[in-house]
Amino acid sequence: MKFGLYGLHRDSVDPATVAARARQAEAAGFESLWVGDHIALPAADATGTRLEAVVAVTYLAAMTTRIRVGIGLIVLPQRQPVLLAKQLTSLDLLSAGRLTVGVGVGYVQPELHALGVPLAERAARTEEYLAVMRALWAGAPSYTGQFVSFDGVLQRPGPVQLPHPPIVVGGHSPAAYRRAVRHGNGWYGWELDPAGTAEALGALAAAGRETERPAGLGELEITMTPPRGPVDQDLVRRYADLGVHRLILQPGSDADTEALIDTVGATLI
Repeated sequence: MKFGLYGLHRDSVDPATVAARARQAEAAGFESLWVGDHIALPAADATGTRLEAVVAVTYLAAMTTRIRVGIGLIVLPQRQPVLLAKQLTSLDLLSAGRLTVGVGVGYVQPELHALGVPLAERAARTEEYLAVMRALWAGAPSYTGQFVSFDGVLQRPGPVQLPHPPIVVGGHSPAAYRRAVRHGNGWYGWELDPAGTAEALGALAAAGRETERPAGLGELEITMTPPRGPVDQDLVRRYADLGVHRLILQPGSDADTEALIDTVGATLI
């Protein structure tokens, strides 16, 4: 089992604190650091502080040397994909190939609206934006789609990881499972206990039987963030028995972060 740590982009975002916790997790043996993506939450939900995801992951990569960094999940339809492809390539290069990109369609309507994305278009935009980024990473000079078109342009350099950084697709809907099969190197589930994980993986397997998976993508890597609470060897074994490859743990509170890092490093890794 691989272990990731979620949440260094929020709450205590003092640069020195973020850097120290990132290095502590790396020293403890964590495989990866993950941040979420919200740009403009509704006022009633905008409690605490939160760094922008691409900037936060870049900082985490700069403050460490070995641990992987991931965005889980970037709300893809509210990002301009030509710019995002360049940002992610740059981050993959500067991190020496340590980047994983998790994507989702988003669900917060006011946030999507603030960024000019109708809720009804989020799935179609996600599919197209993935195709746009893959085209740019492959060196294609042109693309024509419903939302994005370009011709006679290139992005250099290309990603360090070939053909591109691993893409992890998140979401618990039938459409998300199909999207993971079609586009993902992995699937990311959020706050599901082992029973919920088993149900989701059954639905993911059904989507795999019904949806063509491109050759070369290989086996889907399964990542899960469990519900907040104690994590012990028995719980880890239950997830592993279901086929989960990575557990991304989130502290119960900001104050619990260092204790979680120490506990996992001492008892689970």
